[in-house]
Amino acid sequence: MYHYKKSVRPFKIGPDFIDPLFHQKICQTPSINLDTCIMNESQVKWLFNKYSDKNISILEGVMGFYDGMDKNASAYDVTKLLNIPTIIILDGKGSYITLSAVIKGLKTYQEGNTIKAVVFNHISSPSHFELIKNQVEKDFDDVVVLGWIQNRLDTLDSTYLGLDLKDNKIEKLELMSKEVLKHIDLEKLESIANFKAQEVEDYPFEKVESYDKHIALVNDDNFSFLYHDNLEFLKESFSKVTVVNAINNEIIPLDADIVFIVGGYIETKEAYEKIENSNDFKNSLLTHAEEKKAIYGECAGLLFLSNRVDDKKMMGLLPLDFTLGKRFYRMGYYENDLGITGHAFHYTRLIDEEKVGEYKLYKKNSSDGTYAAFKNENIFGTYLHTMLRNNFNKIKKYLL
Repeated sequence: MYHYKKSVRPFKIGPDFIDPLFHQKICQTPSINLDTCIMNESQVKWLFNKYSDKNISILEGVMGFYDGMDKNASAYDVTKLLNIPTIIILDGKGSYITLSAVIKGLKTYQEGNTIKAVVFNHISSPSHFELIKNQVEKDFDDVVVLGWIQNRLDTLDSTYLGLDLKDNKIEKLELMSKEVLKHIDLEKLESIANFKAQEVEDYPFEKVESYDKHIALVNDDNFSFLYHDNLEFLKESFSKVTVVNAINNEIIPLDADIVFIVGGYIETKEAYEKIENSNDFKNSLLTHAEEKKAIYGECAGLLFLSNRVDDKKMMGLLPLDFTLGKRFYRMGYYENDLGITGHAFHYTRLIDEEKVGEYKLYKKNSSDGTYAAFKNENIFGTYLHTMLRNNFNKIKKYLL
C-alpha cells in the first residue's frame, strides 16, 4: 500500500478498525471494510464498486485465507465473491518443499478460490528462496512466485487490542516498505492484478429517509473506531454532520440534535489522560444531555458515558460501572435482539453483571447471551460495532 499510495484505494476484509486506520495513514485515503457477515453479498459488492475509485485496489485479508468461512466472512469468501486475484503470504521459516504442499492444500481446499500468486516471508537467504521457488514452479503452472521477504526485519509495535496506532512515523514506514519490497517482482504483481467489475444491484439496502437534523460525531485519536462508510452514510442521511475532537477540547455545537460517540480507547491510563482535562467538551456533552437530546455511544463511547472504569471517572450519564480485565470479555461476531449482526472486542466488563439492559449479544445460533446495551432516557450505549447502511432503521430509535 505504501508503494502504491498515490493511486490506491485500501480495503480491509472483516470488521477490524485498526488496520484501516494504518491504511489511511499510509495512503491518505480512507480504507473501506468489506464484511460478508455484517452485510449480505449484494451489499458488499455494492460497497466495493462504490469505493473502487482509484487506479488500484488492495484488500488486506483477515487471519488465514479460509478462516471465517463458518461465518461466510473469510478472505476466501470475499475474494471469490468479487473475483479478485489473491496473493498468499506464506511463512517460509525452516521449510522449503513443505511449502509447496501447503500451497496445494490452499489451492484444492475449496473450489472457486482466486489464488494467483505467492510471496514467502521470513526467508533466511537467496539460496533458501531458490530452493522454495524451484519446487513451487515445478509443481504449479498457475501460481506466480512473486518473491520473498527477509527474516528479522523491523516490525510495527502492538498493543493489547492490535497494532499500535502511534507507531506510524512515515520514515519508519518508508524504510519498512523498501525492505519488504526489495526482493518482490512488482511487474509480475501488476500483471496478475486484473479485475473486471461485476454488475450490482442499484442499491441493495432498505431505504432510509433523509433527516433535517444536525448530528455531532465525536471522532479523534481516542474515539477512532469509525467505519468510513458509516461516516458517508450519516452525511447522506442528515442535513449536517460535525466532527468533534474531544482530545482538542472542541465543544459539541449548541444546535446539534444528536451526539454519536464512536468506539476506540478510553479505558487505558494513556487514553484517559488525553481527555481528562477536556472540560469544555465534557460540559457541552452534559448540556446536550440536560436538554434531553439523543446521545449514542459505541463501545468506548459506552464506557465514556458510564460512571467509571475502575478508578477512572467517566461522565456519569449511564448508571454503570465497568472494570478492565487482563483477558478479552467478548471477541468476534455477535447478533442482538434487534436482528443486527455486528462485532465486539473488548477487555472491559460490567461489574454488576445482573444489570438488565436494552438488548443482549449472542454468538450465532446460541441463546446464551449477556446484556451489552444500556439506555437511560435519551442516553444509549452499546458494545456492538455495526454498519449503519444496512441496520439504521433498526437502531434509529436510539438516535432520533
